[in-house]
Amino acid sequence: MGSTGSTGAVPDGTGVIQLDGYLSPFADSLKSRFSSAQKWIKTIDEHEGGFEKFTKGFEKFGLNVLENGDIIYREWAPNATQAYLVGDFNNWNRDTTPMKKDSFGVWEVLVPASSGQSAIAHGSKVKISMVTPSGERIERLPAWITRVTQNLSVSPIYDAVFWNPPKAEKYVFKNQKPPKPASARVYEAHVGISTPEEKVGTYKEFTKNILPRIKHLGYNIIQMMAIMEHPYYASFGYQVTSFFAASSRYGTPDDLKELIDTAHGLGITVLLDLVHSHACKNVDDGLNMFDGTDHQYFHGGVKGQHELWDSRLFNYGSHEVLRFLLSNLRFWMDEYQFDGFRFDGVTSMLYTHHGIGTGFSGGYHEYFGDNVDEGGVVYLMLANEMLHQLYPQCITIAEDVSGMPALCLPLSLGGVGFDYRLAMAIPDMWIKILKEKQDIDWDIGNICHTLINRRHGEKTIGYAESHDQALVGDKSLLFWLCDKELYTNMSTLTTFTPVIERGMGLHKLIRLITHGLGGEGYLNFEGNEFGHPEWLDFPRAGNNNSFWYARRQFNLIDDSLLRYKFLNEFDSKMQWTEEKYGWLHSPQAYISLKHEGDKVVVFERAGCVFIFNFHPTNSFADFRIGIEQAGTYKIVLNSDSPVFGGLGRIEEGTRFFTTPFEWNNRKNYTQVYIPTRTAMVLALE
Repeated sequence: MGSTGSTGAVPDGTGVIQLDGYLSPFADSLKSRFSSAQKWIKTIDEHEGGFEKFTKGFEKFGLNVLENGDIIYREWAPNATQAYLVGDFNNWNRDTTPMKKDSFGVWEVLVPASSGQSAIAHGSKVKISMVTPSGERIERLPAWITRVTQNLSVSPIYDAVFWNPPKAEKYVFKNQKPPKPASARVYEAHVGISTPEEKVGTYKEFTKNILPRIKHLGYNIIQMMAIMEHPYYASFGYQVTSFFAASSRYGTPDDLKELIDTAHGLGITVLLDLVHSHACKNVDDGLNMFDGTDHQYFHGGVKGQHELWDSRLFNYGSHEVLRFLLSNLRFWMDEYQFDGFRFDGVTSMLYTHHGIGTGFSGGYHEYFGDNVDEGGVVYLMLANEMLHQLYPQCITIAEDVSGMPALCLPLSLGGVGFDYRLAMAIPDMWIKILKEKQDIDWDIGNICHTLINRRHGEKTIGYAESHDQALVGDKSLLFWLCDKELYTNMSTLTTFTPVIERGMGLHKLIRLITHGLGGEGYLNFEGNEFGHPEWLDFPRAGNNNSFWYARRQFNLIDDSLLRYKFLNEFDSKMQWTEEKYGWLHSPQAYISLKHEGDKVVVFERAGCVFIFNFHPTNSFADFRIGIEQAGTYKIVLNSDSPVFGGLGRIEEGTRFFTTPFEWNNRKNYTQVYIPTRTAMVLALE
């Protein structure tokens, strides 16, 4: 496991205390969770052949085809007294294909091939039919099924489909995976809404139309939302029923493989937005009540219910549940060649209160004790340890609002093992400012503090606005900034009004300062890079099942007469400038100036000098700024460039010479012209 530090002591989970002395009073809790994780690893090593074998549950469970065409189907359903495989292949006869149960509650049947051909046809429907101790007959979709389909004209309930295309039709990956990016620039995308048309977008359309846009923008990671199959489109993918099935509403498994392979060919890493925090409560096509009990995959009773999400909560302390979930991670990595995961709902997994009705003040007592769900913490430790052990290039991101210490430190130190956490306080701050403050009252010191307020040694991904803010009932940043004038004054043929000038200016500044100060990674939800108008609302009864708001209008940036293109190009320049200078993977910035009266911020990171003027009316000529490294500087990014919808007040070719005179605790200074609501980045020539 590696040592805890310079002491060379055997790891006991307290190595994190060397990095953060405030954790000392909680040494026993750290030891307890570490010990629990080690016990599981020992159990898996001794009884299951280690992570390597244990996490390949999909090779044993579900429907697997042997070389000779025979099919073996296995399912864990300990409460069932009888079980049968039924489907198109046996005319849904409940008696012709009985299964046998072993001492662990696993049912098995072999369906022999006929003339070298599998007896169950590719694309045909199957189910498991079971009898409970009360004599009740129940039918379920196989838990490990890799393809489910929905015909809404018949029923909202999914059908399980045996997916076994001929070898010649199976997608073959062509491209090498790109190396793990040093800087994480994440583009969060949802296949279904990635079209201006009023419909559900497809994997193939995303591959053809959206991947080139993401490449142009300069993002090097795509975070794919709503891939795990979910019956209700409007759930945004967060109510999963079939954990091994890629959503069929966008196309076939091979279409998704082509998408990921094409992204890899463009040098883009692909992460899956993973939902292991809870499961949809559907019975007919989900895991709920699978074998007739409420406590097979989930905790029984109230403990197994998420009252806010109206969903079921996994029992992470169960051996078979661990096999299912850890194998699920492995499946997406192996079968689809994903490069890692963004774990959704981590706060719910870490605490027994699931974050419901709980605010986090940052007091360390909130992260330990009875409120912590040690089973959830240990599962996340095991998941991260397994992934990073078997896939050293893997990336894992935690969506946690609590700020739990050591979440992004390795297990060997007593950490949970994630690579990154999301800086969820940052988008909340920006919305609060826009809702509650006049521009002249912006608290520059508080903005900077919130942007840099993160745990030392744990990597954070900053973002200016979240996908939740795009949903109906809330507004995107540009909508907050411009409101109704987005409908009337985003054409270059109309007046460049003060509202649009302010909105576009602050949209660029908010993104750039978040990018420069807010973390070791940056995330953007698709469409927000160009200030997507209006909101996101999926088809539902309340809107007459309309797709009008369930689409991202990329046509807006293709229209040369609209101003959205300027914001899009600024975002692209921002990503590619980071690619060149690498500030995201550089040490945290040194802020040399936070001037409340002038509303000016100056900081240095990765050799770049970032200068922001948030003042609503004042421009500053010959404004003196401190610079640590002497030399001649040039402008590498200028928000006021006409290419980005600016007014062109800054001379792009200006050279800035430093003077060896200490200013704002920096060894040198130079002088700049910084117009109202503009920002620029300087770098050495």
